[in-house]
Amino acid sequence: MNISSPKGNIDYVEHAVDILQAAVTLIKNGQRCALVASLTIEGGAAREVGSLAVVSQCGSMTGYLSNGCIDRDIMLHGIDAIETGQVKRIRYGAGSPIMDLKLPCGGSLDLVIDPAPDLTILSDALDALRARQTASLSFSPNGGLMAGTNGPKRFRYAPKPALVLAGRGAILQATANLAAQMDFVLHVASPDDTDLESIALLNPTSTQQMTTPDNPLDILFDAHTAVLLLFHDHVWEHSLLMNAAKAHTFFLGAMGSRKTHALRLQMLQDDGLDIETCKMIRGPIGLVPSLRSASLIAVSAIAEVTSNIPASQIALI
Repeated sequence: MNISSPKGNIDYVEHAVDILQAAVTLIKNGQRCALVASLTIEGGAAREVGSLAVVSQCGSMTGYLSNGCIDRDIMLHGIDAIETGQVKRIRYGAGSPIMDLKLPCGGSLDLVIDPAPDLTILSDALDALRARQTASLSFSPNGGLMAGTNGPKRFRYAPKPALVLAGRGAILQATANLAAQMDFVLHVASPDDTDLESIALLNPTSTQQMTTPDNPLDILFDAHTAVLLLFHDHVWEHSLLMNAAKAHTFFLGAMGSRKTHALRLQMLQDDGLDIETCKMIRGPIGLVPSLRSASLIAVSAIAEVTSNIPASQIALI
């Protein structure tokens, strides 16, 4: 086995849907690849147990399992697994025979590398995540990816968090710019076509022009979605708040003062939204109160959304 450092690039994407997409694309294009998964973690770690990566036969890797300390070694083992066709189990850190590679965060990490992951299993999981449903992957006793649910290691993956931004003006544009750099499925709606034209350059998942305050958004609100309303003219909010609140999004917030928020909640209750659901609507938004800069409001609002993302996007089941 060649122990020289691999020269391929690492694409540091994080979510399972992006890694599965990379693997499916490689296989459909006739390229061999290896799926890497973390099976156990003891002590500190940069990623969750169940995190994925895919190594291509040309030596590139999509995803990561550490914060850079062992990823290139993992890439090298992935290339070797593809060449030999053998499933590999590797342990880094405490109890590992690889003495020259340490985990600075302490603890240990057990990985499996499947050199020929099943396309149908990968595609089914990818389709589920794209449909905003959970997906699961099972690993056999020898560590390879397997069909069914009887593997000793089975992980459930949540869809990628989505962020719906509706509003207008500088704060909408600043928040969209920041959100575009983060790992959200980004949807943007505004009554202002110039805002939408500017934001379209960020390649959001969707944009929608709002023509009246009552027109519904062509977006699926679900438990994996956050909604931020960024209007100064609050007449645009009411219908959106009613629809999003009933969908039980993981975060729902609207810009405005405490007085504005109290009036907003009263109007929602007057239209039949129950008090407990109203309590879930955040306002004023942001972790830092009373900001006056669009860019700082954007950081504060996105930080509050991020703090409410469900703690684990991957579960061992």
